[in-house]
Amino acid sequence: METLSLYELNALVRQALERQVSATYWVQAELSDVRVNASGHCYVEFVQKSPRGNALVAKARGTIWANVFQMLKPYFEEATGQAFAPGIKVLVCVSVSFHELYGYSLTVHDIDPAYTLGDLAQRRREILRQLEEEGVLTLNKELPMPLLPQRVAVISSPTAAGYGDFRHQLEHNPRGYYFRVELFPAVMQGDAVEETVLDALDRINARLAEFDVVVIIRGGGATSDLSGFDTYMLAAACAQFPLPVITGIGHERDDTVLDSVAHTRVKTPTAAAEHLIARMDEAADRLYTLAARLQQAVRGSLVREHRRIDQLRRRIPAVAYRSLSQSRLALATVRKDIRQAVSTLLDRRRHRLELLSQRIADASPEKQLARGYSLTLKDGRVVRDASALHEGDILETRLHQGSVRSVVRVNPVST
Repeated sequence: METLSLYELNALVRQALERQVSATYWVQAELSDVRVNASGHCYVEFVQKSPRGNALVAKARGTIWANVFQMLKPYFEEATGQAFAPGIKVLVCVSVSFHELYGYSLTVHDIDPAYTLGDLAQRRREILRQLEEEGVLTLNKELPMPLLPQRVAVISSPTAAGYGDFRHQLEHNPRGYYFRVELFPAVMQGDAVEETVLDALDRINARLAEFDVVVIIRGGGATSDLSGFDTYMLAAACAQFPLPVITGIGHERDDTVLDSVAHTRVKTPTAAAEHLIARMDEAADRLYTLAARLQQAVRGSLVREHRRIDQLRRRIPAVAYRSLSQSRLALATVRKDIRQAVSTLLDRRRHRLELLSQRIADASPEKQLARGYSLTLKDGRVVRDASALHEGDILETRLHQGSVRSVVRVNPVST
């Protein structure tokens, strides 16, 4: 049996591969490792997982030479909005090589961003479908936006230019609205996006009553850094957050999952500030409209009242004349009634006086004397009791015709 050295065996394998596998192939795989050395060469590891789990069924090393990588990477990231990083699925054009020392590897010549875009879109759809099945997909969108969103909790990087633009736009709004803005710092690109944004949301939630809205903004940076906003945990947290969430993370091509669940999605941090200002404008315009309507209503009411008062003023003379006429008629009627009542009363009184006068006349001494009665006087006083007389008293007896004087004599009682 022929004995071969390891080098000779590897050389045979290389020769066999070069004879049988000499073309380039488009290969679907997932990146599990991406490393760039000082020379600009990129070394990757391709893997394929079992469709029924995460078990690896294939693995291969790959190389992207510096001259290819410096063109391929920006092209891929610009087209997909996704960093060329582990965890994404790619469709690459490769050639197969075998080196006696380094073994089997794939050399990458080209990449198809459309394949990765489809996979990313599929992942986004799966997250959104899961949120919909859980009944939380549109919860944040259904929250009412406050009429005056002045207390703003901002999640952003403190050094981000977009945050500065956002503050400047709010502070220099044309109508001078006041906004109270508080920053909750977070990492807005890279692997730490999900963790730090979730932490910021937790801190805001602990002070919920102090804010009206949450604004998540990211200014500048590559679109390839947006993958951190396409996670289930972050999307679920924002979808269920009890305050309206506004996103302005600085990209126009595609919505991230976070954009899809937020209450309002705008393109940039400046647009987020303009949205809040516009909301204040709406409230102010409504107030101005109501004030104008109130002023118009008051003016109309005053005009109507002035017209009514003027009509009443013009009616006063006629009403007064009619009232005076009625009063004169009533007074005349009362005067007539009084006269008639007084006349009747006087007639009654006069008749009664006549009766009394007749009675008095009938009871007068002259009448009594004329009837045959007499009146005995002593010292000008009427004598009513004979025992009051004494012997020698001089009496005057008045008759109807004349008078008689007499002296009292007491006769002794005979035995």
